[in-house]
Amino acid sequence: MVIESKAFGEVEVDERQVLTFPGGLFGFEQHHEFALLDAAQTPFYWLQSIADRQVAFVLLDPLVFRPDYTLDVDPAELAEIGIADGDDALCFAIVTIPENVSDMTANLQGPLVVNRDTRVARQLISHNPAWQVRHGVFEEIETAQRQIC
Repeated sequence: MVIESKAFGEVEVDERQVLTFPGGLFGFEQHHEFALLDAAQTPFYWLQSIADRQVAFVLLDPLVFRPDYTLDVDPAELAEIGIADGDDALCFAIVTIPENVSDMTANLQGPLVVNRDTRVARQLISHNPAWQVRHGVFEEIETAQRQIC
């Protein structure tokens, strides 16, 4: 399938890249189908609405910058998308990239959780107060590196 993307223009998307969010994303409840695309720079991904090329998000696996990140969400909500075990899930954080890239933040309070087999996904709310809406990505990486040394 060919879709129009905000970042890359027209792109060919394999059906395995299509994620279905039955309830949409917070603030974007009317958008249910998204394509998960590799971004120009690893380890980032691009989540592109299939219906609207202007609706797209940069994603990052939280473990890239917070190795201690745990998915502390309601198990019943995971079950709604067919996840009984964390091994069945992919987890992403939505990233905000301001003009000054070093101020980039990631939302660890509202992770996107994907059933890797069915590609059904949901944005959930973490019950862990340690995970906030704005975690400084570079700041967290520096803190983790200092703890290792």
